[in-house]
Amino acid sequence: MARSLLLSLTLACFFTAMVSARDWNILNQLKGGKPTTTTSQNGVGSLKVSNLNGYCESWRVNVELHNIRDFTVVPQECVWFVQKYMTSSQYEDDVERAVDEAVLYLGKTCCEKKKCDGMDAWIFDIDDTLLSTIPYHKSNGCFGGEQLNTTKFEEWQNLGKAPAVPSMVKLFHEIRERGFKIFLVSSRKEYLRSATVENLIEVGYHGWSNLLLRGEEEEKKSVSQYKADVRTWLTSLGYRVWGVMGAQWNSFAGCPVPKRTFKLPNSIYYIA
Repeated sequence: MARSLLLSLTLACFFTAMVSARDWNILNQLKGGKPTTTTSQNGVGSLKVSNLNGYCESWRVNVELHNIRDFTVVPQECVWFVQKYMTSSQYEDDVERAVDEAVLYLGKTCCEKKKCDGMDAWIFDIDDTLLSTIPYHKSNGCFGGEQLNTTKFEEWQNLGKAPAVPSMVKLFHEIRERGFKIFLVSSRKEYLRSATVENLIEVGYHGWSNLLLRGEEEEKKSVSQYKADVRTWLTSLGYRVWGVMGAQWNSFAGCPVPKRTFKLPNSIYYIA
């Protein structure tokens, strides 16, 4: 009996530790701040938590909702918060939920390998969609607190050392095996093509139909316009764009509008 009770307590402690380690509930991220109790006019007590934590979570969520736009840097008081989220298990869980929804959506499309006519398309962005830039932000220690240094960032991209975004290699091949033509549409510059291809293959991506990067003419356009023009081009060729997946809202802006969009979390930077 005593042995059974000890085993139960050990397992309970183990699972509690697991839950705590993976928890991103804002109420448990209070950085030492103590909740205070206030009393309303009707005499009912209510719990008031740290305003800073609430503000930073609200800021991050409104970035993802696209209510906050065109920001150049993350608010200084929230840099630690964004870093903690982007390097947490909650970020990975959020990506996984988006992947799950994409898979459910795929089951409702008419494209199956036996029936596909080769004109069903899916578009992926690259940075923070297929390849993670989190190691760059870790090594530079800014996580959005400073304006992105394009030169340093491109030097890092050219190294071809970016890891895959969690769960995305599996989704990529799930889509490809269903018979969709996959188009990679990135705001990366054309001179990064070799490094980008090698990096993608190294982490497990292969079998895409086309990789589109920005040449000199495309660099004159906004990223949103460039990506919208790519969709226009694909549509003009007769492709049916079933889905677009990206970590920036510029992946979806403009016409033609894809049948479905899937946004991955990224509140480190904003590109219009």
